[in-house]
Amino acid sequence: MIPEERFASVENRMQSASLALEELLVTAQKQHCLTVGIYESAKLLNTDPDSVVLCVLAADDEEDVALQIHFTLLQSFCCDNGINILRVSGVQRLWQLLGGADANRNQDENGDLHCMLVTNLQVDHCRLLEVGTYCQESRLLDQWVPELVLQER
Repeated sequence: MIPEERFASVENRMQSASLALEELLVTAQKQHCLTVGIYESAKLLNTDPDSVVLCVLAADDEEDVALQIHFTLLQSFCCDNGINILRVSGVQRLWQLLGGADANRNQDENGDLHCMLVTNLQVDHCRLLEVGTYCQESRLLDQWVPELVLQER
């Protein structure tokens, strides 16, 4: 495979995984299978880690040291418990998807989308399988915490 084809393949795989993640998060929220917020996520991981099937860590600003410390601890816990993890940039897109009609709200007033946990969905969801496959393939390529970029629309 020539480098251009390989890059296009990786780009298509990432785009497909991003769309799958968006659909999965919306479905999980509708089914009340989405825990949002670092503190709320830590509580759930402490009490019922077996119910968690995916951890999404979202940040656009890598300069927030406190947030990065939280992410490191959450990543470590998830790795130890076999929970798939994704790092995501595009917090504004998450607000569009999950924050309701007003996507420009102040995050401090309306919740923390920096960490989200997807718990067992009420029905098997093909998008969960697609995101899980993306995570597994990334680990095979030595990318232990796969990253995706969500694009605003």
